Amino acid sequence: MASDESLPTLKILMIGPSGAGKSALLIRYCDDQFDSESSTATIGVDFKMKKLSVHGKAYRLNLLDTAGQERFRTLSNSYYRGAHGVILVYDISNRESFQAMERWFEEAESNAMPGAIMYLVGSKLDKTNNRMVQTEEGQRLAELHGCGFCEVSSKTRENVRKPFVEIVDSIVRDPKLLSASSRRTGTVNVGTGGGEGWGPRCSC
Repeated sequence: MASDESLPTLKILMIGPSGAGKSALLIRYCDDQFDSESSTATIGVDFKMKKLSVHGKAYRLNLLDTAGQERFRTLSNSYYRGAHGVILVYDISNRESFQAMERWFEEAESNAMPGAIMYLVGSKLDKTNNRMVQTEEGQRLAELHGCGFCEVSSKTRENVRKPFVEIVDSIVRDPKLLSASSRRTGTVNVGTGGGEGWGPRCSC
């Protein structure tokens, strides 16, 4: 199996309102951990790496979890450079979280490189008794922006891998997106790699 350093690298941002569940989703996906008592707001940007195999080919994912607070927006905007994909996260138990998503889509579409893949995620699916946003509303918003959609629960693990697998699948199906990123950043090599299966859960 190729070393992590030689694998094609995909950069994916996670954005959305503060408290939407971005960090919990990333930690569950990378580390398979969930601790509701220790959840704190991200300051600036958190970074993790994950190895994922799609269609028998391995990729290294650079996953950036951006802060949702307004005072960090300028900092976060610089991290769009060279991003292949953007995962937008809202809280299904918080109506204001969902209503803010149009602004987040506008930001992503203004700052991400042309053709970057967007994916909408409704988090905290375990809070269905307190649901304030219906699944159909999330689906309609995703369709409006031409992107994928699912609901997840970092607490129960439900669908946690789905948004990452599906956004990577969409990215690697678009050679123009990969080559454009390689030219812009000079760091993405899409002609190497290989191997099968999942690598280490997370290294950061």
